[in-house]
Amino acid sequence: MGNTTPPPMAEAQLSRREWLLSDRPTSRTQAKLGRAYVAWRRFAENRLALIGLIIILALVLIAIFADLLAPYSPTIGNLATARLLPPSWEHWLGTDDQGRDILSRLIYGSRLTLYVVVLVAIIAAPIGLLVGTVSGYAGGWVDAVLMRITDIFLAFPKLVLALALVAALGPGIENAVIAIAVTSWPPYARIARAETMQVRNSDYISAVRLMGASPIRIVLRHIMPLCMSSLIVRVTLDMAGIILTAAGLGFLGLGAQPPLPEWGAMIASGRRFILDQWWVAAAPGVAILLVSLGFNLLGDGLRDALDPRSSGQ
Repeated sequence: MGNTTPPPMAEAQLSRREWLLSDRPTSRTQAKLGRAYVAWRRFAENRLALIGLIIILALVLIAIFADLLAPYSPTIGNLATARLLPPSWEHWLGTDDQGRDILSRLIYGSRLTLYVVVLVAIIAAPIGLLVGTVSGYAGGWVDAVLMRITDIFLAFPKLVLALALVAALGPGIENAVIAIAVTSWPPYARIARAETMQVRNSDYISAVRLMGASPIRIVLRHIMPLCMSSLIVRVTLDMAGIILTAAGLGFLGLGAQPPLPEWGAMIASGRRFILDQWWVAAAPGVAILLVSLGFNLLGDGLRDALDPRSSGQ
């Protein structure tokens, strides 16, 4: 008779999986790890979401190791012999009108892209979360005032409002981040308010209120965590719009200033040669396309993975 006992490694993996998927967790850590494991399994089933995750991880790694990956300087070129060279083995993506290697500028430009995306998310998401949860929980005149302010910001097209703010603050990457963040928080406030209004009269919040918790504690410790999954999904999906807005400001000369290798500014400098030296503008345009696609695919996967309605599927 053959031995049907599973090997120790497989048995350990099976027991670990059963521990994560237990419907009676014995600790908060086990419950959190179990929810994370289930969410990852749902996320991993979406191949497009995995592609998006790979694109974003590649962007992060390229930004971290830009000094090692870039073959040339992103700001110093050779006008004498390397101006507007087509793609070749020496310059994989060609050179620009200043004789600078386009591939090197794209690699270093990934740092600026992540810089803008991360800072906008850090600034805009907490503002929207705070405004939305306070508005939804307090109600009354507080809700009316905060939502009217939100409506004022939503009434303006995001790029137009960002242009006005950057024009007032002055061109520069820091001012562009502030302008984009100011125009990005209202949708997060709307989502947080909707989530808060669904849970503020629930038995869970009523029990916390009866235990003597203050409204500030209820909002910060109990309502905000319930809004995080929806907010994370929306922020991830908005990353593509943030990148396009930053590129638009750079294209108009209001974002990162020369000689910084910002992708929108690179497209602006290459539009003069679009017919004959197409690679100067095409390379940063493709980079913006790929990164925006990656964030959209990742956001779609997170939306499916974090959706509580799909937990039973």
